[in-house]
Amino acid sequence: MTNSDANQLIQDYYDALNARDVDGFLRLLTEDVVHDTQQGARESGKAAFRAFLGRTGRCYEEKVVDLFVMTSPDGSRAAAEFTLLGVYVETEDGLPEAEGQRYSRPAGAFFEIRDGRVARVSNAYPGETASARD
Repeated sequence: MTNSDANQLIQDYYDALNARDVDGFLRLLTEDVVHDTQQGARESGKAAFRAFLGRTGRCYEEKVVDLFVMTSPDGSRAAAEFTLLGVYVETEDGLPEAEGQRYSRPAGAFFEIRDGRVARVSNAYPGETASARD
């Protein structure tokens, strides 16, 4: 895979997330994909990723903006920097009550790419930059 192809794969990954296209998103992943979540847990496989997307999609309305993608020369690795805009719409277990809180967070992700698909993604969210209620 060229670094241009890898760059497009990562762009497609975030486009599918922003569109809430779960099936389209999952097609971009290897069957044994590894997902290092922002909470520090490691999950493996498409079924685990689908469950994660269901849980987060129910509780949060999020959009990735200001995306910048960097790829290795051979296209086997990539990194992305972006801003995550969101609204907390439904209370997630163990968290405070959802009241439409808005947030904007700087974020990054690191990717391993295999056979033209994402084989690993590790997310990093250093903290909120702004928060407000409707």
